Amino acid sequence: MTTDGNTFWSSGAIPLIEPEFLSSIIAAASDIALVVSSEGIILSVVLNTHSESFGNLKHWEGRPVVDFLTRETAPKFEAAHAAFLADEVPRKQLELNHSDNAVWQYPVRYTFHRFGHENAALLLGRDLRPIAETQQQLVQAQIALEQGYEARREFDARFRVLLAETEEAVVYVSVQSGRIDDANEAAAALLGVTLDALKGSSFAQQFANRSTVELTESLMNATLAEEGGRVTLKAHRGGRALVILPTVFRAGGQRVLLCRIRPEGGATPVVDTASSQALALFRSGSDAMLFMTGKGIITSVNDRLLDMVGAAHLSDVVGRSFADFLGRGQIDLGVLTDQAQRSGQMRIYATKLVNELGARLSVEISGGPLDDMPEPVIGCVIRDVSHVEATRAHPSTSHVPQEPARNVMDLVGSASLKEIVAETTDVVEKMCIETAVELTNNNRVAAAEMLGLSRQSLYVKLRKYGLLSKNG
Repeated sequence: MTTDGNTFWSSGAIPLIEPEFLSSIIAAASDIALVVSSEGIILSVVLNTHSESFGNLKHWEGRPVVDFLTRETAPKFEAAHAAFLADEVPRKQLELNHSDNAVWQYPVRYTFHRFGHENAALLLGRDLRPIAETQQQLVQAQIALEQGYEARREFDARFRVLLAETEEAVVYVSVQSGRIDDANEAAAALLGVTLDALKGSSFAQQFANRSTVELTESLMNATLAEEGGRVTLKAHRGGRALVILPTVFRAGGQRVLLCRIRPEGGATPVVDTASSQALALFRSGSDAMLFMTGKGIITSVNDRLLDMVGAAHLSDVVGRSFADFLGRGQIDLGVLTDQAQRSGQMRIYATKLVNELGARLSVEISGGPLDDMPEPVIGCVIRDVSHVEATRAHPSTSHVPQEPARNVMDLVGSASLKEIVAETTDVVEKMCIETAVELTNNNRVAAAEMLGLSRQSLYVKLRKYGLLSKNG
């Protein structure tokens, strides 16, 4: 063997290494060294004198290697050892997890070497525990970081809910820049701007004849007052007198002013009474309510509608087409959207509501388009009338006949029963056909499906009552 022309390492240049020196060299070159026979028996264990964490491993000698390997790594050693015996020395390093009486475990990276002793293998190993401990520390740091992020997200969610539900107008102003870091809807309504426009704007711009430096100095001086100082300002929009109650605190190395805003006189502003009452009705009303786009895609529903369709979560309904829950599908949806957009409202429309299990519920739907919306939105009120149908199906004998019934009864004596029934049947049939054709905007395929007729039967009845030319 030569290295750069030097024959020092040739077999005749140096004497054979004595066994006691060889073991020390092997021990210094690795953390742990095993001499393993062709049967997989440990013949010798050599430990690095600087690696005291291994303890005494003399009891390993004379026993199979697999006795001191974990269950998942024993097959890896057996496969590598079989390849070694087949004169295929594993080129890749082999990582094995040792265990001793299930008391402790540690990973070691081994390399296989031949040394001419009856197919015995020399395994030189490096202790991987320092690397494993470093990896474990990194994992723990990542877990701690994720927990910190989760705690921050939870805190931010609580802050957002509290800010949104607080009726008092509140803004957060940076002392350094004088700009609004955050605010709620009440503050935006009181200052006469949208919430998006308010955030990030200069707080001084919201008031008349005030510069940023002057206003910030006034607010900071007010925080030094013993009994809660206040600053009275005039709103830039509307000229309304407002009282600012500032509180200063430090967050992230920056000073921030928490400013509560009230109209002069101390009254707490109400953002919009009608809106809050309408929202309360939407949430807790006895009738189902729904909002959808002009194409019938559901954007919002209340809990009552979820009960009707048997949905567990809003996500089961929102984003889907309203036709998925209507008895006649797109036919019903087309009538609702066309009538609402064409005439401005849908008074009462009777149909069936279908839940996820296929059950049908008789309902009446009324609604219309909402004005002043950037995109077309249709609001619907859905009322359960199944109990009304049940009452109609089993009328009480004590009820007084309705007016149409009395008119029919007046015909008794002037015409036969067959003529009376035929006359009233034709009148009712004609009214139903006219209503269906009108609701579907003269879509005769939809009208036929709505009435439960074939298209041919509908044309026959239209011709019978002289409605073909009228609606053609």
